[in-house]
Amino acid sequence: MIGYVTLGTNDLERGAGFYDALAKVLGIGRMMEWPGAIAWGTPGGAPGIGLTKPFDGNAASVGNGVMVALEAKDREQVHRLHETALANGGACEGPPGPRGEGFYAAYFRDPDGNKLNAFLMEGGAAA
Repeated sequence: MIGYVTLGTNDLERGAGFYDALAKVLGIGRMMEWPGAIAWGTPGGAPGIGLTKPFDGNAASVGNGVMVALEAKDREQVHRLHETALANGGACEGPPGPRGEGFYAAYFRDPDGNKLNAFLMEGGAAA
């Protein structure tokens, strides 16, 4: 049902470096670019993520309670995404580890403060 998620940024170049690094770990790349915005994903594939300067010209700000979840293929990729986020200007919001039956995740923020997580559903837990 979700086609893509867009997050705001006040510094597209800085944000692009952060998301380029995460995309590399996920094995995807940029799928669209235009002045003031970039999107990562696979055309016709799973939902993508976009980063943009706000259209109205005001400063970008984070949403309280808003989070984007990035599905990982295994625990190692959860750890790599978390490490990559921190190495590229992100902040830790919770280290990798189990978060309940069948759910393994790590939480972090991008350089603009947007909250993300890397997660894995394990052992037949309902998605």
